[in-house]
Amino acid sequence: MTQWLRSSLNCTATAMVLAYGTSVSAQSAPTSATDITREQIQTVLASMGESIDRQLKIADIGGGENVGVGILHRDGDNDTDGAHRGIIHAQVTEVYIILSGGGTLLTGGDIIDPTEPSAGSILIGPTFSGQSRNGQIREISEGDVVVIPAGVLHAWTLIPDEVTYLSVRIDPHLALPAGYVNPEIR
Repeated sequence: MTQWLRSSLNCTATAMVLAYGTSVSAQSAPTSATDITREQIQTVLASMGESIDRQLKIADIGGGENVGVGILHRDGDNDTDGAHRGIIHAQVTEVYIILSGGGTLLTGGDIIDPTEPSAGSILIGPTFSGQSRNGQIREISEGDVVVIPAGVLHAWTLIPDEVTYLSVRIDPHLALPAGYVNPEIR
């Protein structure tokens, strides 16, 4: 996973530049980069305990947008046993970069029986859940990248063993607090 993690971080940085490099005006452009080292990722991953999702850092990328990077680890106990109920982030797009393991991922479809949106969190901003009808189901494994736009339902319906992945969280609504650094790596 170490070599893959290093490659994934480079891929993440490239994706962020390609996706947002042209939308930032010279007047609001940040003057420095935000780094997340392999050691920082491993430190947060090792300290997750019962949590499945921890934000690493959130950066102001200029142009009224923030980007967060989180690390997630799920095992077979964290799947939905084949149910087609998932979560929907109202304002934040996620890019999953699968570091190890894999499973069956459900995205999209018609949202049935949605809950009221939550107030949000430092992880994902305002979020609600619902059931998917006619969503896309696919097998995801190490090396895969999935872009989940804001407003698209997503859920792991089956995780045979485990899945560990980075989530790059693109936040054009400033729902995530710029400058956040996980306490484990401050």
